[in-house]
Amino acid sequence: MTAARAARSRPATVRGGRSRAAVSTWAKSAFGVVVVALMLFPLYWMVNASFQTNQQLARPAPHWLPLGGTLNGYRDALSQQGGHLLASLIIASGATVLTLALAAPAAYALAQLRSPGGRTLLSVLLVVQLVPGIVMANALYQIFASVQILNSALALILADATLAVPFAVLILRAFMTAIPRSLLEAAALDGAGAVRTFWQIVLPISRNALITAGLFAFLFAWGDFLFAATLNLNTTTWKPVTLGLYDYIGAGTNITTWNSVMATAVISSLPAALLLTIAQRHIAAGVTNEAVRD
Repeated sequence: MTAARAARSRPATVRGGRSRAAVSTWAKSAFGVVVVALMLFPLYWMVNASFQTNQQLARPAPHWLPLGGTLNGYRDALSQQGGHLLASLIIASGATVLTLALAAPAAYALAQLRSPGGRTLLSVLLVVQLVPGIVMANALYQIFASVQILNSALALILADATLAVPFAVLILRAFMTAIPRSLLEAAALDGAGAVRTFWQIVLPISRNALITAGLFAFLFAWGDFLFAATLNLNTTTWKPVTLGLYDYIGAGTNITTWNSVMATAVISSLPAALLLTIAQRHIAAGVTNEAVRD
């Protein structure tokens, strides 16, 4: 009789445990949804405000949906900030290409070629990450002024690459260290030198690392404000959108056109969001799996 009662009570215990687990799962999911909603609310409000008129934004009661909205903010943003957006795209793309061109060979040498002084160089790269940006900006200003490249796209590309190269080297070296040496030894047996091995073996295997490093380099350059404000003082031709948006808000005639300001912010966020969406699977992928598959 005791055994029969235990057998009957066991399913109830299992059901009770499953119910508590389900409640715990729902509670965790609800908490996660609330946290994500709080984090995304500024983005939602930015998009919402970009479609509203200035009269709607000036009312005390907020409009949670852009009912009766307008596209005038986007028209103003494209007409007044379109050149700055194009300048940011050119500068960020140039900085990304330059960063990868410098960081990939350096990371390969540190990871696989056992270059003399490699540990010292890694320590220097780590220390460089701790240098305040304003210190680098002031130093670069003096250097670029001496070679007369201030107020140019080249100055901003070089400055942004200076910030991104050490970080990219650290990322690429971590990936390239995991490349099986058997691949490199097989390439050496086939008569491939260091340059050919790097170009035909290492780079294809490390494409996920290259995409990751390139994405961060692009985001660094796209969101840069300090170098743009320091090295681009007397021209509007190569003024990036971060500096253009700052001037746009600070101008007395545009301080009330918040829908245009928000529309500019939305448009400037699209390239970064698009790149993150496209590159997320490459960032998550491991270089070891790529080496085995290739």
